[in-house]
Amino acid sequence: MASLSFTQIRGKNPVAEFSRTRPELGLTRPNRVGFRVFASESETKAEPDLSVTVNGLHMPNPFVIGSGPPGTNYTVMKRAFDEGWGAVIAKTVSLDAAKVKNVTPRYARLRADANGSTKGQIIGWENIELISDRPLEIMLKEFKQLKQEYPDRILIASIMEEYNKAGWEELIDRVEQTGVDAFEINFSCPHGMPERKMGAAVGQDCALLEEVCGWINAKATIPVWAKMTPNITDITQPARVALSSGCEGVAAINTIMSVMGINLTTLRPEPCVEGYSTPGGYSSKAVHPIALAKVMNIAKMMKSEFGDKDYSLSGIGGVESGGDAAEFILLGANTVQVCTGVMMHGYGMVKKLCSELQDFMKLHNFSSIEDFRGVSLEYFTTHTDLVRRQQEAIQQRKAVRKGLQSDKEWTGDGFVKETESMVSN
Repeated sequence: MASLSFTQIRGKNPVAEFSRTRPELGLTRPNRVGFRVFASESETKAEPDLSVTVNGLHMPNPFVIGSGPPGTNYTVMKRAFDEGWGAVIAKTVSLDAAKVKNVTPRYARLRADANGSTKGQIIGWENIELISDRPLEIMLKEFKQLKQEYPDRILIASIMEEYNKAGWEELIDRVEQTGVDAFEINFSCPHGMPERKMGAAVGQDCALLEEVCGWINAKATIPVWAKMTPNITDITQPARVALSSGCEGVAAINTIMSVMGINLTTLRPEPCVEGYSTPGGYSSKAVHPIALAKVMNIAKMMKSEFGDKDYSLSGIGGVESGGDAAEFILLGANTVQVCTGVMMHGYGMVKKLCSELQDFMKLHNFSSIEDFRGVSLEYFTTHTDLVRRQQEAIQQRKAVRKGLQSDKEWTGDGFVKETESMVSN
């Protein structure tokens, strides 16, 4: 793979050639965006350019490994970089991995065929998996190794901690020292340890979210994305709070709380662990329309209230093709994350995603991602406005079919067109 033409330079990065200091806190929003060096304009490409620069982070394409099993250790994250993914978000880490106890089986699938079928296309995927159960020290060592071996690639750490300011500050400090490029804050895991005020327990409580975002953004010196839960009435509310509290971006959506199904032979729920189960997070193709709606709502809010320029949006949910990704980008997403898709199709799927996205861009003569990002947002409106628009269109069509209403409407200049307007074949 050709080397990237520019990348982020951050303080505390072992490969940085110069450092920068965090700006003084004041009335203006802190700037944690890195420096960029652009390639010569003479270096033109025949193919559409998939590269994106988000919050100062340069990626060769907008496809990002979503936090979860595909980013659980050095070996798999290295594989993702080697296959060509634009960035990798590691599996969520916290200070004390000892409290994380996973079970097996922890996944269940929904197929397009009847309940219990093993043949139909997989359209839904449920997991009851928790965050990383690996000791933080090991994950930190692997983050550092990855950044040393891939200094020009983007590695994002997903972090989650209990409701404790000192704990958050310690976690941020220790992870930043590895040289990671950004944080994604897990405010959205729908299961596991809500009693500790972790994951969705924070993302569903805007007052709590504002407080915790304040702690995080006062400490972090690299870009921060807040990952949103869809398990809430209005997803724009926590997204607004996160951005107003200093986060550079939001990611949406995390998985949807679900019960995958009941085995009609055993009468037990799936995934079944010693005869029992618990509600988990739903993902894969079936959540894609829901994710599009959530991303659309966030993007419209960001555009109207934040200007959509200094903030980023990462779309997540059911991406298995370049067309799926194009839909998120058309709704305003800067990047597109894939997690369950990788678990089903492997890391090599990024080549297919890039090829299909470029085919879409060629079809519409788009040369860059920014050429079409957010283009479809303007076509969403209220149902009341849809009724008004249709009534006006019907009246216009009726007017065309009726032609002239009386002889006094004939004109000399438009005589031929006026005649044609009253011909039936």
